[in-house]
Parts: sequence; structure tokens; C-alpha cells
Amino acid sequence: MKIQERTGAGAGRSASPAQPSVGDRLPAPPRERKPALAALAVLLILVGALGATMLVLQAGDRVEVVKVKSDVQAGESLKDTDVTSVMVAKDESIHYVEWSQLKTIQTYKAKSTIYAGTLAVGEMFAKKASLPAGKASVGLALKEGQYPSDIKSGDVVAAYRVSTSGTPSNNTDDNTGSSGTSSSGAIVDNARVNNVAEDDDATVSTGNLSLTVLVDEADAAALASAAAANQVAIVHVPGN
Repeated sequence: MKIQERTGAGAGRSASPAQPSVGDRLPAPPRERKPALAALAVLLILVGALGATMLVLQAGDRVEVVKVKSDVQAGESLKDTDVTSVMVAKDESIHYVEWSQLKTIQTYKAKSTIYAGTLAVGEMFAKKASLPAGKASVGLALKEGQYPSDIKSGDVVAAYRVSTSGTPSNNTDDNTGSSGTSSSGAIVDNARVNNVAEDDDATVSTGNLSLTVLVDEADAAALASAAAANQVAIVHVPGN
């Protein structure tokens, strides 16, 4: 009987759970998930892809337009030497003059001065030249020595009455009238050159020059009278 009891007690002890061995690893705790960060990463990827797509689309939707590279005065037409072509993004709200329309737009006149570096748009041109309010355009035929050698369209000049010998005249009674001569002795203090004869014009080879200037209406009669008598000399003044 005693032997059986010992055997039963030993069997009970052997049924107890085995202790884990020293070399076994403990199970790692589960990682914490962050769905907000994952959603943000996906959103950034989508935004980047959309931006790249828009850039590609805009780069592909471009047009060749007219860019002015030399100043064009009011009333003048575009010349081939005044323009170049550039590529820009197409925009239906801007009426660019496309390069294919150059020959057509050259039959139009500039409404006002178009400065170098400007992209040409349709609103800058009109079929007929128009003068600003209160201004008049006067044509001058000048001999060599009556104008600066480097005169060009857009220059600001003053017009003086000269005698037949080529010297300035202060006689305000000689077909000018007192209203036609300014306090400085000039017929016109401030006039803008609108157009100068082209280099291949026959008059240039002889030293003569034809040009038109934009002046106040009040000065137009006196300047035209002096021009008809070939008694006008043009000089540059500050403002160029």
C-alpha cells in the first residue's frame, strides 16, 4: 500500500507543466498601426502624380506667338526685323498674335508705342492708325546737318527754326507767329519721332531724311510752316 501511494504522488508531480527552456524567445508584442500616416503618404503620392500630369499637359499645349524685339511707335506697322517667335502656354483668355498670323497683323497699325520684349496681342493693333487726343503728326524733309545722325523712331526731339544759312533763327515774325515759338526759342520743345525713312530709301543716300513727328496740335501749324520753308532743324533732348 505504501509503495502505491509513493508511485501516485510521483505521477502527480510529473504531470505539472514543464518550465520553458532558457534558450526560447518570448513572443514580441504586436506593432501599433498608424492609419493616419499611411493615408497621408498615399495622399502625397497622388498629389505629386497629379502635379506631374498637369505639367506634362501644359508643356504639350503650347503655341508659337509674336514677340516684339524693337520698339514700335504708334501708327507704325510691324516689320520682319521688329519681331521674333517664342513658345508660350496656350491661354484662351489672352489674344496672342500667333506666328502664323504675322503677315496679317503687319497690315495693321500700332495703337500706341509697343516696347521691346512685349508679347503682341490683338488689342494692340487697329486697321487704321489713330492719333492720341490733342496730338498731330507732322512730316519733315530734312537735309544733312539738320538732324542727329543717330536719330530713330521713338526719340524725343526739339524742333528749331533755322535760317537758310543753317543757323538758328530767333525771329518769331518770320512766318511763325508768336504762338508757334516756345519760351526756349524752339518751335516745339518736346516731340516724339514716329517714323524715319528706311536705310534703303533713295533720300538717305543723298544725306536727306524724311521723318514724321508727333506734336501737340497747338504746335503743328508753326512746325508745318517752317518745314515747308525748309527751315527746321531737329535736336535730341532729355527723355530718350
